[in-house]
Amino acid sequence: MHPLITPHPSLRSTRVHEVCGPAAFAFAALCAGTNGLWIREAWLADIVLPQGMEAYGAPSDILLARPDSQTDALAVAEEALKDGVVPFVVLEITRPLDLREGRRLQLAAKAGGTTGLCIIPEGMGSNAAETRWRATPVFDPAQEDSTLMHWEIIKNKSGTLGVWYVRWDPQTHHLHVVPPVGFQPGSAGLPE
Repeated sequence: MHPLITPHPSLRSTRVHEVCGPAAFAFAALCAGTNGLWIREAWLADIVLPQGMEAYGAPSDILLARPDSQTDALAVAEEALKDGVVPFVVLEITRPLDLREGRRLQLAAKAGGTTGLCIIPEGMGSNAAETRWRATPVFDPAQEDSTLMHWEIIKNKSGTLGVWYVRWDPQTHHLHVVPPVGFQPGSAGLPE
């Protein structure tokens, strides 16, 4: 269980999860923290810069892999998950995974005692994923530089579904669960 995600159902270790939505990269960066491998195909125009994740952890502790194709990316992810040297593996998916590919990743995560997270396009999940999350940014007029996000678990093989508003505090390195305005305890319709 990753320490940053304890306020709500955490990403189970030894399993592979999925995230989609416009804040998927922030979700993945928060989950990977300072000891992760980020796998992104080399042909993609954008690149991941560890310096951009400095608010979430030390950039020097994030490993990047840029394989040529999704087939190679899956092979790198499977080996990293199975090896267990890094506790968290992020894999950007560019085409749907079939059940065999998803199952191989799950078996590798279990064998290595690691956690995997696939960043997927909206609507392109694998049946083998343990959980699927949708992460979206939320405009917060009270904050000049808002980090407020809406995290929704839309698939969960071993638990319930849910929705959380979260804010990352880069000074304290904590993730805070923030109820939206009108939904705090004591608001109309909610128990105190």
